[in-house]
Amino acid sequence: MPKKHGQERGNTLRVYLYAQKVWAGKRKHPSGIPLCPKSMGRKEETPFGYTFMPKKYGQERGNHMIIKSVELETVCGITSKLPENTKPEFAFAGKSNVGKSSLINALMNRKSYARISSQPGKTQTINFYNINDALYYVDLPGYGYAKVSLEVKAKWGKMIENYLHKSSMLRCVFLLIDIRHEPSENDKTMYDWIVHNGYHPIIIATKLDKIKRSQVQKALKVLRTGLGIGSDVTVIPFSAETKQGREEIWDLISESVNSLDKE
Repeated sequence: MPKKHGQERGNTLRVYLYAQKVWAGKRKHPSGIPLCPKSMGRKEETPFGYTFMPKKYGQERGNHMIIKSVELETVCGITSKLPENTKPEFAFAGKSNVGKSSLINALMNRKSYARISSQPGKTQTINFYNINDALYYVDLPGYGYAKVSLEVKAKWGKMIENYLHKSSMLRCVFLLIDIRHEPSENDKTMYDWIVHNGYHPIIIATKLDKIKRSQVQKALKVLRTGLGIGSDVTVIPFSAETKQGREEIWDLISESVNSLDKE
């Protein structure tokens, strides 16, 4: 390169190579997953496809789940027979407007596959999403919507109870609670109900981006106190906006599927 204002030959080349190095570390596959250089880790097969793992396994949480396929396979209404699936199921329960569809979409790496209704309480079915032909996300009807009649609420409750009792492939129930508010009576009832049915729910504290970072720990303490749970219960703060918390949920699902394969 020609000299300019005392610039040494080769400076431009060094700047260019540095820019290339920076770009190589930030480039992404069209799917949005960062392309990691070989030196960053090893490639490992999971139920969700291949993903790069840190050099020291477990050193970093937050493995990228590769979603190859998503299909809304089964929709069950109040009178429908539950499917006899042979793959592990992970259920999501929560009050209407708590952000359940947004969470499921984030976990599917899709923007709007799970329908986000503008009318709370509209979903009256149990939806089974087949993920990578390896597992199911199960979207349970939202509860606690005031405009729904007591008769309909009772039917929804019976439907959820029936699923919790009869699904032989249910591995985990995620209970979503709005981090901004103290758990409602419906939230407490649902938590106790899930435990009564033999499951230890994972609590997802949604709408994390709606509060200040300095308020998070206080809000989590209020949530734990409201539900009457201790530090032995897993609580994951989640934001549909920033996707914070998504990778921790992926990790739990992956670990559960892997442990099932070893049995």
